[in-house]
Amino acid sequence: MKPKKKMNEIKKEFTTPDFIQDEPWRIFRIMAEFVDSFETMAGQGSLVTVFGSARTKPDDKYYKDAEELGKLLVKEGYGVLTGGGPGIMEAANKGAFYTPEGTSVGLNIQLPSEQLPNLYQNISVDFRYFFIRKVCFLKYSVGVVVYPGGYGTLDELFESLTLVQTNKISRIPIVLVDRDFWTPLIDWMRETFVMQGKIDKTDLDFFKLVDSAQEALDYIKDFHKKAIKSKK
Repeated sequence: MKPKKKMNEIKKEFTTPDFIQDEPWRIFRIMAEFVDSFETMAGQGSLVTVFGSARTKPDDKYYKDAEELGKLLVKEGYGVLTGGGPGIMEAANKGAFYTPEGTSVGLNIQLPSEQLPNLYQNISVDFRYFFIRKVCFLKYSVGVVVYPGGYGTLDELFESLTLVQTNKISRIPIVLVDRDFWTPLIDWMRETFVMQGKIDKTDLDFFKLVDSAQEALDYIKDFHKKAIKSKK
């Protein structure tokens, strides 16, 4: 059998429904998803990841602020990275997409509800597995901005904080937008996590509370300026 024909048959076998449901062999699909996403993301420049609720509507104040953030980030030389779906993700992608020379990247996840990629992406990567998608968010981010959201947003926020806390990734700016929304959670963390010794008081310094896209951008810029100076 010719090598090319042999490889085509192997590829076909690896992508059949029966094959991908076979537990011991699923590792090949996982490996392929890592390779494809790493190849696509390499060389995309300085990206800031924006997390937030997929349920946020275009007339919501958070949507408008996230769209403004996308514009501001691009004007400062950053690209925008999101989960590629609707809501806050769409807003941030949209702001970057319509700004000249903007890089707008979406990491879309396959869900039972069939989340479709939003229309405002220069680059779109599809994922079957949440954990691979989260690796890509933080591997290729120089900052994280978190808007109000639900379980998924909290998962992404605490994943980011955990990796910084445990030194699995370098310290990056993590920004939470809307003090009114986030303060009750932070107060609970201080009164419960810190008081019971579950985290150190200084672990609350891993993020910054702000109220606007401009404040978020200013903090990210200042963080990076200080990081550059400290290396000289």
